[in-house]
Amino acid sequence: MLTDVFGNTLTNCLLIADDLANQGFKVLIPDILLGETIDITKVDKVNFQDWMSRHENSITKPVVDAFMQKVKAEMKPNFLGVVGHCFGAKFAVQQLDHSAENKGVADCAAVAHPSFVTMEELAAIEKPLLISAAENDDIFPAELRHQSEDKLKEIGATYQLDLFGGVSHGFAARGDVSDPKVKYAKEKVLLDQIYWFKHFSA
Repeated sequence: MLTDVFGNTLTNCLLIADDLANQGFKVLIPDILLGETIDITKVDKVNFQDWMSRHENSITKPVVDAFMQKVKAEMKPNFLGVVGHCFGAKFAVQQLDHSAENKGVADCAAVAHPSFVTMEELAAIEKPLLISAAENDDIFPAELRHQSEDKLKEIGATYQLDLFGGVSHGFAARGDVSDPKVKYAKEKVLLDQIYWFKHFSA
């Protein structure tokens, strides 16, 4: 599981890991933030531009690649799926590109409210991708969502793209489940991910 900028400090993140584990998957949550997890209670005091400069693709991708390749080499799983939330989604998608240049190793991925995934990264995927999107999302807005769908269709990808109404970016990883719409969407995303991974690991 590749986390958002809040790392594995959120209860929802840990509950999702537990739920996946209860379905028979061994779940690992690497620190892809180099120890610089953002405190969700102090978000308004964070300079995101400054933070992102220390966690750009050239810095984070090698961390994720090294972890994934180590899991593949040492644990030798029959199936290696990757979940990506928000910030982590970009790097989950990259793991579906098995080219000699990129060296991704995931058998499939499931991402929720993805952030900063490029069209080039989508165009390069070679394995199944599940995208769970929020209706209200400044980072993955409708225009980018439609472009992503067109690109996946163009390359003949195996994919599923779901849009959840009435929810905002972050709903699956840190949504307020006292809101019925968020509760439904969060739980449905998890069910979809479990079914997705079970189908492609069979």
